[in-house]
Amino acid sequence: MGFGGAERTPACASAVPPRLAARLARWNVMASMQLQEIVDVLEQLAPPELAESWDNVGLLLGDRKADVGRILTCLTLTPDVAEEAVRRGAQLVVTHHPVLFKAVQRLTTDTAEGRAMLTLLRAGVAVYSPHTAWDNAPLGINQQLAERLELSAVQPLKPLNKDEVKIVTFVPPEQLRAVQQAVWDAGAGIIGNYRQCSFVLEGTGTFFGEEAANPAVGQAGRLERVAEARLEVVCPTMRLSGVLSALRSAHPYEEPAIDVYPLRGLPAAGWGSGRQGALPAPLTLCELARRVAARLPGARVEMVGPPERSIVQVGIACGAAAEYWKEAQRQGCQVLLTGEARFHTAVEVRDAGFALILAGHYATERLGMERLAQLLAERCAGVSVFASAVEHDPLRACP
Repeated sequence: MGFGGAERTPACASAVPPRLAARLARWNVMASMQLQEIVDVLEQLAPPELAESWDNVGLLLGDRKADVGRILTCLTLTPDVAEEAVRRGAQLVVTHHPVLFKAVQRLTTDTAEGRAMLTLLRAGVAVYSPHTAWDNAPLGINQQLAERLELSAVQPLKPLNKDEVKIVTFVPPEQLRAVQQAVWDAGAGIIGNYRQCSFVLEGTGTFFGEEAANPAVGQAGRLERVAEARLEVVCPTMRLSGVLSALRSAHPYEEPAIDVYPLRGLPAAGWGSGRQGALPAPLTLCELARRVAARLPGARVEMVGPPERSIVQVGIACGAAAEYWKEAQRQGCQVLLTGEARFHTAVEVRDAGFALILAGHYATERLGMERLAQLLAERCAGVSVFASAVEHDPLRACP
């Protein structure tokens, strides 16, 4: 079974009432994009380089060539969310928390994750997870939390040193564009908010092909001088293998000359984990906790530290990231806002004279996935994007 497109409609139509089948048919004729194009947009919004090393981000299920006309975003992919995605005709689920996070040896309905994945597999629905890349992205969840609290001079809590190399190769001018496009498509040539970056310098290359050589230009057995363009492009180290493979596939030469230069790691502007910033005016810890509760729907706020503590500089790390408190303290913050903390972490924070505000895992991250749906809709013209309407915080107060 394919992921979306023409293969999907008959399968859905045979499994649902006629009225819903007609609705699905209408959805399938709406504007669509290829899944890989949407992945490219997601990677622009949440660059994989920003993900934590232990994370499992990216396309987790699906055919990159499939057509996608409807996208559902959610915080966690549960069986009821999977059923909602199928019912509402989605061809892609963007879930914040990754599925298949740990290696699995079987996929059955014995587990909640297995039931969710099998539901999507049967309907041909793809799955993508941006997780910590979206937490840390320039427009991501931690940045959104900082803006909701009206913090100023916002910076990453832990700045990221970009691990990159520079690739240099030499290409006949008439094949230059094809090679450029190949390395760009493979993930090279990104500098900050700019894509398809490169440098080109024209010159003359020489080579002498041995008898067994099969040169794309000139002849074997004699010295050749040919016009060439020197192409330079930066590349994340984590993508080097794929970029080099794409370069060689697109390059016309039998033996292309390729140089790879390591680049000294420099802090990337605005890139890093968490956020920190200054309040418009000092607040007590208790006043700040009330502000958080008022500005995060559904938040049930707890705090660690004296209620009267004066707060000016705030650290932020959404979800279950209380371990960032030490970095927040080192950076001069008086408090860390996060979703949840272990009891012993809370005791450690209290004894160190620091402070925490705990607003709930769901409350600190769900709004970020609603915002991601809006951003995807803006960047994927004609594609319908919507946040899950059925998911909710599993933690509830007794009525």
